[in-house]
Amino acid sequence: MWRSLALAALVCSAAPAPSWAGRASEAKAESRRQETEKLVDQILSGQGVQSAVARILYLDQQPYATVTLVKALQRDPDRRAKQDIAYALSQFRVKAAEPALMILLKEEDTSVRMTALQGLARLKVDQPKRIIPLLKDKNMGVRRDAARVLGASGKAAGSKVLMEAARDESEPEVRAAMLIAVGDTGDRKAARGVEPFLKSSSESTRFAAAQALCRLGSPAGFAVAQKLLSSSDRYERRHGLALFEGAKAKEAEKTIRPMLRDPDPVVSATAARILYQGGDERMLDWLVVASARAPAQSKLAYEAELEQLHLADDRRKQILARAGIKAPQQ
Repeated sequence: MWRSLALAALVCSAAPAPSWAGRASEAKAESRRQETEKLVDQILSGQGVQSAVARILYLDQQPYATVTLVKALQRDPDRRAKQDIAYALSQFRVKAAEPALMILLKEEDTSVRMTALQGLARLKVDQPKRIIPLLKDKNMGVRRDAARVLGASGKAAGSKVLMEAARDESEPEVRAAMLIAVGDTGDRKAARGVEPFLKSSSESTRFAAAQALCRLGSPAGFAVAQKLLSSSDRYERRHGLALFEGAKAKEAEKTIRPMLRDPDPVVSATAARILYQGGDERMLDWLVVASARAPAQSKLAYEAELEQLHLADDRRKQILARAGIKAPQQ
């Protein structure tokens, strides 16, 4: 053992000293960790939780904070602390938090369970079967968020249980979430089961069914959307575009792309953003350039969509530079 330690010491002494740049980088990382520890303490004390979480996200210290918060959960804190820890973990999107969030689903506190489910939806859980029983929870918010977790997992196997739950669900809001989740699973075979909901007496159910069908690439969903997109009423056209939220650009492009020329800037900007989020990377450049060239009264429509994409200033400048447009002064 001592010989090993001596050898390790020899290796360390022979290694070149870290550069000043390396030391500065290490010092900066340590400073961020120390600040994160204080922010975690702030979360655990229940003071300024949202601002603390936002700061940790800014520092990009989510994994480090997650480890500490999970350890705090193991000490079985009080109800308020569990609510705050659940909120923080749900925002961090760190895969290592999945087991802790799963455990929080056993809490009696409805708000804790709902928050945990919201975090799991962002993580695309590996074991969605553990979520299925919550589709029958007595709380409608838990049922709704459980459906979203199953949809976000992207596993076709979840579509069958979601369809069964939707047929039995009495709350329109929850039923709508279940149908949209069916669309998120990507199970094209489920489209036939969704179509009857287009005739529901509930408007929210009909809209959710159409949205699910559009996400599944179903002609029945596209037909509903096309009717709205062809309207002379700009609000109906906006309503039609909303059906494509979450749809893949490859499947929705033929229907949505013509809307980029719509006279309503809200419609054209929304169409570009939906196509971008659906996988068409070119639409980010289109949005940035369109915003730069838009008259003052229309610019807000494009900026509202870009804000949803959290576009960094440097990325905007690069796009404008490629288009030969000078970036505005900040």
